[in-house]
Amino acid sequence: MVTEAIEHRAYARVGLLGNPSDVYYGRTVSFSLGNFHASVRLEPSEDLVIKPHPTHDLVVFRSIDHLVNRLENEGYYGGVRLLMAICKVFYHYCADNKIELKTGNFTLSYDTNIPRQTGLSGSSAIVCSALNCLLDFYEVRHLIKVEIRPDMILRAEKELGIVAGLQDRVAQVYGGLVYMDFSKKYMDDWGHGMYAPMDIGLLPPLYLIYAENPSDSGKVHSTVRRRRMFGDDVLGSLNIKMVEVARSVGAACKFTGSGGAVIALCPDGPSQVKLLEDACHKEGFIIQQALVAPTVLSDGDRVTLPSQ
Repeated sequence: MVTEAIEHRAYARVGLLGNPSDVYYGRTVSFSLGNFHASVRLEPSEDLVIKPHPTHDLVVFRSIDHLVNRLENEGYYGGVRLLMAICKVFYHYCADNKIELKTGNFTLSYDTNIPRQTGLSGSSAIVCSALNCLLDFYEVRHLIKVEIRPDMILRAEKELGIVAGLQDRVAQVYGGLVYMDFSKKYMDDWGHGMYAPMDIGLLPPLYLIYAENPSDSGKVHSTVRRRRMFGDDVLGSLNIKMVEVARSVGAACKFTGSGGAVIALCPDGPSQVKLLEDACHKEGFIIQQALVAPTVLSDGDRVTLPSQ
């Protein structure tokens, strides 16, 4: 019986190669971004309570101007719906697979510092953290395979109309640098892709560029992510500007995900990094070196993995 609080965190993620081929039976490489994370805390309690965040689930405003400005910049949704959705998906998965859940209630709360609408998988980080709390509270971590967990996270988000693929959730469940193969036959046979953790030391220094209020970044996930096929209106002018700024100093770059942030490589070293920093600051973009978070798999998780 769990009597103490449980807390888990999941990091933001960068889709490094192959994005968005995870939804087209392709192959990808992603890594968890240690610069930002979401955390969920579960405390045993008499009733089951989903606690709103004081900032992200704001329901009290100074004025109607404040309310409208908040909605226009951050949308209508906070994290409460994400916590509810993963509780539902977790419950049904356990029922369908004859995994008995012990009695007892809890209070779930969350926090996050992942910038909104930057394509860094902020929503799935909250869901992933909550799923880990549920696995530990009900003591069923050894009964739910690691490979299955990204699909549970994705199903929770689909409950809410969030359009996405498995890649982001795999990176957050595993942590570190992960190679993923979503070949159709394997997916059909096993219900998940082939996932292989890689040595994070293989990565060169990378730099994250993003804007604080990328209000048009969400457009990209509503359709296929191909600039030549759909034009700049789909990607959004702010997203295109970040790419152009990086390329103006000779840096290679790509979107981290659906838009709102890019990841850049400076092959010419520190002098080129300085040029990139200056160019970003001039345009009002935030730039920082990308920190690759290590794997988050525990010994209990590893026992569910297939033998290598």
